Amino acid sequence: MPAPLLTDHGRYGYSAIVDRPAYDWPDGKRLAFYVAVNLEVFSFGEGEGPELGGPKEQPDVMNYAWRDYGNRVGVWRLLDILDDLEIPAVALPNSALAEHAPRILDAFRERGGEIVAHGRTNAEKPGSFSERDEARLIADTTEALTTGGTRPLGWLAPHISESRHTPDLLQEAGYTHLMDWAHDDQPVWMTTRGGRILSVPYPQELNDLPQIVHRGIEARQFGDMIGDAYDTFERESEARPVVMGVALHPYLMGQPHRAPHLRRALETIKERAGDGVWFTTPGAISAHLYDAE
Repeated sequence: MPAPLLTDHGRYGYSAIVDRPAYDWPDGKRLAFYVAVNLEVFSFGEGEGPELGGPKEQPDVMNYAWRDYGNRVGVWRLLDILDDLEIPAVALPNSALAEHAPRILDAFRERGGEIVAHGRTNAEKPGSFSERDEARLIADTTEALTTGGTRPLGWLAPHISESRHTPDLLQEAGYTHLMDWAHDDQPVWMTTRGGRILSVPYPQELNDLPQIVHRGIEARQFGDMIGDAYDTFERESEARPVVMGVALHPYLMGQPHRAPHLRRALETIKERAGDGVWFTTPGAISAHLYDAE
């Protein structure tokens, strides 16, 4: 038997979205819409991190301070928009935020926001760790983000940096879903060595970081992209259930010249959304599918 042409990850098989059985979200809805707010902290003078104007010698004050603006100012601007429009949001915090800026976590918990673990800090890439060290990172993150007996059940790796063992380690640590794999418009069950874990769609295109920092797209066009994607998902949801997420970073869309374009896009969606739209969170999407099993 000839050797396979491709190395396979072994997590899921191929499935065409047009061939799958149809199902509904709660109350017969077909379009699940969520907003994800990435809450990240970075080491001063070392480690990884997005750059506004290219790398600088360490300590890189300009890029560090630009990112820190998001936690001091930008996140509150985003929360104002989400509160005004009554849109739920999922917080994706680095666990070091609990020490560095606990006020932010308190604000999301006060509004009933869901928490998805986002590693310890975005100054590190866990995919480069040994299996033992990555398991320790997952345990440390989980412990730091657990409050009142409630622990995070969803995971997004810093920099989407996974090792070959990450889904296995997450399932073994009690996580029900992960958001690293942007490979589908529907949740997908993934195989692990201890069972399975659900992959909930997370947007790498409707994401302000790759668009603004890496592609040079500005906020007006990003807002238009959100609206265009909504049009597509709304139309396709007549045939099948789909998930639309919008990923935000407070140091980007929380800037004063960008926030109005986000507000405009979300206002339009809220005005147009009919009975078929479920404004929700990844955890609620995951729970719905686990309950349906």
